[in-house]
Amino acid sequence: MTVPEADAFYVPVDDETFSSTRHTAGPWNAESQHLGPPSALLARALERIPTDRPTQIARVTVEILGPVPVAELRASARLVRPGRSVEMLAAELTAGERVVATASAWRIARSDSTSVAAGAANRLPSGEGIEPMGRPDGWSPGYVDAMEWRPLVGGLHLPGPSTAWVRQRVPLVAGENPTGLQRLLTVADSGNGLSNRLNPSQWWFINTDLTVHIMREPVGEWIGLDAHTVIGPDGIGTASSVLHDQDGQVAIGAQALMVRPR
Repeated sequence: MTVPEADAFYVPVDDETFSSTRHTAGPWNAESQHLGPPSALLARALERIPTDRPTQIARVTVEILGPVPVAELRASARLVRPGRSVEMLAAELTAGERVVATASAWRIARSDSTSVAAGAANRLPSGEGIEPMGRPDGWSPGYVDAMEWRPLVGGLHLPGPSTAWVRQRVPLVAGENPTGLQRLLTVADSGNGLSNRLNPSQWWFINTDLTVHIMREPVGEWIGLDAHTVIGPDGIGTASSVLHDQDGQVAIGAQALMVRPR
């Protein structure tokens, strides 16, 4: 079931079932979702697995098993490997009887490493005062319009490496304020699209997965996405992203790409 008038990516039907809205639609097919919202919905399910100590999800890998329809979805999650310091979690997203995406995650007990924190990328310049970037010609409405894009370098309409501040115009689930992890996963799958090098009317460059390693959860509404795509000679590419919040780097993302002529 689709709820096109709802001002959110998803409307809850029950604790694990959600109606998708028009905001989830990807830029190439109005019937299939951009993988940002489904990835965030899987992250939401992972976050809801109980824990009895302060923990943080340190890595999420989303495997894309097929197109995610703009339809009713079920998101479920479970604890795979319990532990005192490190735990493995898993989640899956189903449409009808079909599993369309899965996620695995490592959840680590928190400790204080402030005194040795090092190695983060330089902070991005502020996006304040930058004119928002519109949807490129030929891209369909849906997810792209549901996000606000403020480019620092390049943009959706320009080929090559790009950097932008991005935030949701609508919540992930109606009636809820997205968590930092959910905001991060909603944006992270856009690394490929933001840094694409090819004409989308002539080439496919579809990601098969998304892996995000998280150093700390982001704060605030804005996620900075500093993305770069490399295309190899055998129809395979990689999109890599450094993800930021207002205080600096929070994560690293990567996507494997299938590259072939249309």
